[in-house]
Amino acid sequence: MKRKISVALAAVAVISFFAFSGPGEKYFDIAKSLDIFATLFKEVNTYYVDEVEPKKLIQTGIQGMLESLDPYTDYIPEEDLEAFSIQTTGQYAGIGALIGVVNKKTVVTHPYENYPAYRAGLKVGDEFISIDGKNVRGRPTQEISALLKGNPKSVLKVIVERMGKELSFSIEREKIKITNVSYQGIVGTGVGYIKLDDFTPGAAREVEEAMNALKQKGATRLILDLRDNPGGLLYEAVNIVNLFVPKGKEVVATKGKVQEWNKSYTTLNNPVDTQIPLAVLTSGGSASASEIVAGSLQDYDRAVLIGQKTFGKGLVQTTRPLAYNAQLKVTTAKYYIPSGRCIQALDYTHRKNDGTVEKFADSLKSSFKTTSGRTVFDGGGLDPDFAVKSESVGSAVIELVRSGLVFDFATKYCNEHPMVTNFQEFHLTDTDYLQFEAWLKGQHFVYTTDLEKQAESLITAAKNERYYNDLQASLSTLQSKIEQNHSGYLTHFRPEIQQILEEEIAFHYALNKGKTEVTLNRDKEIEEAKRILTDSDAYQKILRPH
Repeated sequence: MKRKISVALAAVAVISFFAFSGPGEKYFDIAKSLDIFATLFKEVNTYYVDEVEPKKLIQTGIQGMLESLDPYTDYIPEEDLEAFSIQTTGQYAGIGALIGVVNKKTVVTHPYENYPAYRAGLKVGDEFISIDGKNVRGRPTQEISALLKGNPKSVLKVIVERMGKELSFSIEREKIKITNVSYQGIVGTGVGYIKLDDFTPGAAREVEEAMNALKQKGATRLILDLRDNPGGLLYEAVNIVNLFVPKGKEVVATKGKVQEWNKSYTTLNNPVDTQIPLAVLTSGGSASASEIVAGSLQDYDRAVLIGQKTFGKGLVQTTRPLAYNAQLKVTTAKYYIPSGRCIQALDYTHRKNDGTVEKFADSLKSSFKTTSGRTVFDGGGLDPDFAVKSESVGSAVIELVRSGLVFDFATKYCNEHPMVTNFQEFHLTDTDYLQFEAWLKGQHFVYTTDLEKQAESLITAAKNERYYNDLQASLSTLQSKIEQNHSGYLTHFRPEIQQILEEEIAFHYALNKGKTEVTLNRDKEIEEAKRILTDSDAYQKILRPH
């Protein structure tokens, strides 16, 4: 071990020599800092009271350094490259299913439609018992995921538990390509709808195919749903914008420290349709490539943005190779959409003393103009052209979902009831909801609301300030009323809980198709998009107010 460390220190010394021989004080600072780090690591490794793991210690140091920059600059060791590749390309070889831990059980959370797990009959909620004879109950999801992956055409035996019964499946692995478009359909008279979840390779092609299919079914207006889409490949965003704007138009420009990497991305192909009325749905979870698409279409007055302000990620990452097959995903530039604005919301270069990051102040934001002269702003995400307020959800509902009990009840419900035939008209009955309440009581669900936490803090503060005796009666009354509301949360929040249950049940039955269809008639953003798209005057008034 000491010999390896000596070799590493020698390598650092060589690096330090060449760095020191370079021009400028900055290179001296780099060499000095590397020498200090190397000698510090040597001393810790030699003299620390307990044995240390050099690899773990170094990685902790690397992560700490990168976290001081921004959340998107990341170190990717060799052992994590496969997961990183799946995230960026959407491709891997396996059975085609997402897995996760729900109530301490590793279960199938999403079998991709028409892939091996789905075709074999695995369902959402199935708990993994063994894989190729190896007991995997209680094993980490990372380990189980590795066992499920393998060479295409290799066969594995999977045993799962479904509602107390063990079921065995023989599944042949194959190459998996995760689709970007999770749903497409007609949602109103002449209104087509496309839900885009990712920007992995092929995203633009999938959107084009979906759009052409919907137009063949009679769509004369289109909704592109980018809500909660975290983004992905920049060139796929450019190609999607190209579907709606003419060839030769700038979509995005990147500008960073390395001048030769600065680039302007323009549309290279003939568009599919420059005239079809278009609405883009956005939310606080729409980021990066989603914002490039939505922002470019807004800047060219090609689409109406409906929903909530987007996340505000105006940074571009590049992957750089490191020694020993590791990689660095590093922020190298900011991107600017056609109006000239950068919509980055958080200022990572000016952290507060406690390390926290603030948003760009309104006083520092600049105004820009769209093609038709509408005023838009930088420094804070994209403002929708038509805002739809997102409804807040009570902490009791949030804790109920986090507990995994909604998921478990949906699993139970789907195994006890026949398949739903029309998800747009699917609703739980009063009897169904009462059965859920009765089942939940047996699960011993315990939670503490934000209101209860604040009441406890208020009581503690009153005691610390010696006002408790004077306020005891009022505080006790307040606590009593809060406890009454706590016990009645299933009734008080029934509309929200029932809607979440219906969506989860629909997903268990029919995956994204079921979940989307059960929400179509209750989705405020979709309803507003349909209203605006079918009212030509309202649509044009938003895009060309002058």
